[in-house]
Amino acid sequence: MSRFALIKAVLGPIMRLMFRPQVEGVENIPGDGPVILAGNHLTFIDSVIMPLKCDRQVFFIGKDEYVTGKGFKGRLMAWFFTGVGMIPVDRDGGRGGVAALMTGRRVLDEGKVFAIYPEGTRSPDGRLYRGRTGIARLTLMTGAPVVPFAVIGTDKLQPGGAGLPRPGKVTVRFGEAMEFSRYEGMDRDRYVLRAVTDSVMTEVMRLSGQEYVDMYASKAKAA
Repeated sequence: MSRFALIKAVLGPIMRLMFRPQVEGVENIPGDGPVILAGNHLTFIDSVIMPLKCDRQVFFIGKDEYVTGKGFKGRLMAWFFTGVGMIPVDRDGGRGGVAALMTGRRVLDEGKVFAIYPEGTRSPDGRLYRGRTGIARLTLMTGAPVVPFAVIGTDKLQPGGAGLPRPGKVTVRFGEAMEFSRYEGMDRDRYVLRAVTDSVMTEVMRLSGQEYVDMYASKAKAA
């Protein structure tokens, strides 16, 4: 049994008891080949609940601090996060975005599932913010389809993204796969990148029911 299967077998019943997750549209995720999952980001537990509700293992970028802790707790965290599909990347500084993009491309070139939060960070207030164009570059560079998704209710269970979540109901909703082959070879055209990103975010907004804000979440947090 793989580490992911073991974690899923252990955490699955606990998750069903605590969060009563309702999953919709998971059949929209292709059964093989590279796939990009793109969705909203409300709180930390999004990255645990959503991957564990998929049949295929989902890989995603996470802060390297999650796997560099010392002692038994640090080793346990590293074992868990890498087991559920987290790939640690130092996202600080100017090279963080490039490293994340190249990591995603490597995962997709291997025919796997890569999840990304186009907002780039957690929503500061539960609204959906403008997507960054890395999602568009990934789909145009690799040809992988994009399956939009929405996680609903996690912000009520873990306000502020910190501390232990409280029990409650969570919905994970996947939309139909989107493909952008008509823009092949245009992954450096900023107008195309923006158009592709906005079309994905429109689907995420439809699935989540969130109010949309045409501003980057990082800018809203800094205000």
